[in-house]
Amino acid sequence: MSIAPLLSIDFGTSHTVAALRHASGNVESVLFDGSPLLPSAVFAEADGLLTVGGDARDAARRDPARFEPHPKRRVDDGTVLLGDLEFAVCDLFAAVLSKVRAECGRILGTAPNAVTLTHPAAWGPTRRLVLEDAAKAAGFVSVTLLPEPVAAATYYATALKHLVPVGAAVVVHDFGGGTFDASVVRRSQTGFEVLVVDGLDDLGGIDIDAAIVGHLEGHFGADEGWRRLLTPATPVQWRQWQSLYDEVRQAKERLSRHSSADLFIPVIDRELHLTRAELDALTRPLLARATRMVAAVIRSARLPESSVVGIFLVGGASRMPLVSTMLHQETGRPPTMIDRLEQVVAHGALLAPPTAEAPEPPQWKYEPAQPPQPARQPLNAARAAPTPTPTPTPQQSVRPLASAPQPALRKERMPWLLGWFAVALVFQALPMSDLIYDAFYNADEHLLYFLNAGRGLVLACVPLLWVRRPWAWWALVAAQAVLMPVLVLVPVLQTLGLLG
Repeated sequence: MSIAPLLSIDFGTSHTVAALRHASGNVESVLFDGSPLLPSAVFAEADGLLTVGGDARDAARRDPARFEPHPKRRVDDGTVLLGDLEFAVCDLFAAVLSKVRAECGRILGTAPNAVTLTHPAAWGPTRRLVLEDAAKAAGFVSVTLLPEPVAAATYYATALKHLVPVGAAVVVHDFGGGTFDASVVRRSQTGFEVLVVDGLDDLGGIDIDAAIVGHLEGHFGADEGWRRLLTPATPVQWRQWQSLYDEVRQAKERLSRHSSADLFIPVIDRELHLTRAELDALTRPLLARATRMVAAVIRSARLPESSVVGIFLVGGASRMPLVSTMLHQETGRPPTMIDRLEQVVAHGALLAPPTAEAPEPPQWKYEPAQPPQPARQPLNAARAAPTPTPTPTPQQSVRPLASAPQPALRKERMPWLLGWFAVALVFQALPMSDLIYDAFYNADEHLLYFLNAGRGLVLACVPLLWVRRPWAWWALVAAQAVLMPVLVLVPVLQTLGLLG
């Protein structure tokens, strides 16, 4: 019989959470400086040593160019330039995981060798391998990977004791500090499996903070002190800028419990009274993207209405009251939320049956059309000074609403794209047989124009498969169904003299 994992780690975009299960069976969150939330940030010292967590945030005030607040977002970059030193993304991950392992060693008396690591369900083999290699570089010998929504659904059914029969499903709404993910997870005989997953890499708690800062700019944008505050150049100014975002974050959290909150703006020494109604108005467009995605993944799962037994909110940004309200309005289902939103995934991973390898999630995604993101900046290009906290940079106080592409997943789709393109070429080449070619040669000029235009239309539909959306697949199928009979039958009928 397999032994349940002793340690689980939820390596998040903004924070990392770890949970320990002792020999007695008791489960506790690992505390870092008294908090269960370890900032996932890293800072590169001049000698190449990587500092992690709150120490990294403090060190960033000295040299912001050596600071990376969100290593998880760099998973596709391969290497990251911090100051004048280049690091593999795997090394940044390993530094955070090493910090967790060391703290667990202090608690247990010896550092654990086994760990269950959670990851976004949409991560493909390439990204999962980066995470696994980082865990081994951090000193773990036995590494088990588990999709985050599986851990959350396990917590929902096991810790919260919600009834989830075999065949029933739970919708996991994971709204974290840096990203949003929506998943439909179905219970099987052996645990939970991900049916559908979709996500937004550019929507998280830091985007809510950015929306508030944008609101403040509408009040104080003409003040010279405000402009200096958003473009820090010295350690003192960076501390002031960090104070601003700390104040914004605290006000956002207070508005989850109260109807109003006051913000103090450093440098210009001004205060602003912010109400929950104002915050709702600022964030409703952002949250609408998430609620639409939840409704879409429920539809795409194609389960009976009665099979979806609940919507479970996880991730710290889900605490906003408007999140529950909009979800209830959109889906007709009241979501479930607990106090320790950030710790659900780590604790759920200790309750899930250990698996050798995370299952491959389906990649059929339902999402609204969105404009493409600008390309990533090369490592050797001039690099904007990163932020000293897990928040957007001052130069990007409000990010565009487009969903950032996932290069690793796009690479995995390449064989599908090439395969379908080859099939389409074969089918379009069929009318060019010798017999039919003669008919084409003798056909009316207008008919030839129509047939060739039809051929071009079908081929034009093929690149739509790149986005892997249902309407793209149906566009190709419809074009083939309508035009293939015309492309093949019309020349044949002309050859046989049945069509003038």
